[in-house]
Amino acid sequence: MAEQHSEVDRFFVREQMVEAMPPPGVRRGAGDWFRRNLFSSVPNGIMTILALLFLAWSIPPLIQWAFIDAVWEGTNREACLGPDVGACWAFVKAKFGQFIYGRYPIGERWRVDLVFLLLAAGLVPMAIPSAPYKALNALFLLVIFPVAAFILLTGGFGLRVVPTEFWGGLLVTLVVAITGIVVSFPLGILLALGRRSKMPAVRLLSIAFIELWRGVPLITVLFMSSVMLPFFLPDGVSFDKLLRALIGVAFFSSAYMAEVVRGGLQAIPKGQYEAAAAMGLGYWPMMYLIILPQALKLVIPGIVNTFIGLFKDTSLVLIIGLFDLLGIVQFNFTDSNWATPQTAATGFAFAALVFWIFCFGMSRYSMFIERRLETGHKH
Repeated sequence: MAEQHSEVDRFFVREQMVEAMPPPGVRRGAGDWFRRNLFSSVPNGIMTILALLFLAWSIPPLIQWAFIDAVWEGTNREACLGPDVGACWAFVKAKFGQFIYGRYPIGERWRVDLVFLLLAAGLVPMAIPSAPYKALNALFLLVIFPVAAFILLTGGFGLRVVPTEFWGGLLVTLVVAITGIVVSFPLGILLALGRRSKMPAVRLLSIAFIELWRGVPLITVLFMSSVMLPFFLPDGVSFDKLLRALIGVAFFSSAYMAEVVRGGLQAIPKGQYEAAAAMGLGYWPMMYLIILPQALKLVIPGIVNTFIGLFKDTSLVLIIGLFDLLGIVQFNFTDSNWATPQTAATGFAFAALVFWIFCFGMSRYSMFIERRLETGHKH
């Protein structure tokens, strides 16, 4: 009986229905959002208050300088002189053409505009996941557009020849950045695969290449490619200065890209390789169909971070005499017609805004791709 009694006490059977309870309260409104996100705890509230105090201290003077006291119209430095003058946007307006095109001939700038338009026409549909004809779009961007851009920018076929020494501004920034991104991505993947290869010669060469380019600063790479490379070339053989910079930037960026991709490859479980081998897939089909799609999804933030770093590092081409956006802005500070105390600050603010727009755009798009591919690990 004792054993039966203890067995009954182990369970509980309700004999009456439980009364219905009211539904949980719905939290809505701005006040609830602030309480849950900004003042959910004492440390969180302190940090929120400090952040608000910093914004209250920094934003009003910035708005006063950039908009309220700013000078928007003018033909020379006289418009931006005065004790209470803010940003000299008249300087940016007067030099805007040089900031975009550099010293590219004014009558030929339509060619640069056409290149920008073709680039946008190819990138926008490619960036929209639901846009059709992805294969044709990729063919246009990787084959047709580079050839058309080269002809339009350099000349030939009835167009006036424009040497690269006349290129500058945003044009050079985009040429260096886009070329570096397009070349470094596939090259970085190959180097990452080579570093994990079972063939000693391939692995050794890949490691040597990666460690060589990662071991020197980009300024040194650009300096060597511009100044020292001609000494190692045969007589009569020379490379365009911009081409040397493109090669150096692409190789430098590919070394960092290789390590990012290698991190993704190491994160793939060994069972994925074994499953692919069990299906009878060879090395390259296994990598193309099974391993790389998973690895690249995992390292999207690292890939985009490398792209953003490369885009900002284009300003270093000034060391070899190429005037990118930042370089051409600094060059125009020497114009005595616009020499004012606010000229330099305004020019740097404009350059910073342009760089921020491009880098922020890449960052937001990568976050969109991450959400679409659901790269996060849901529990």
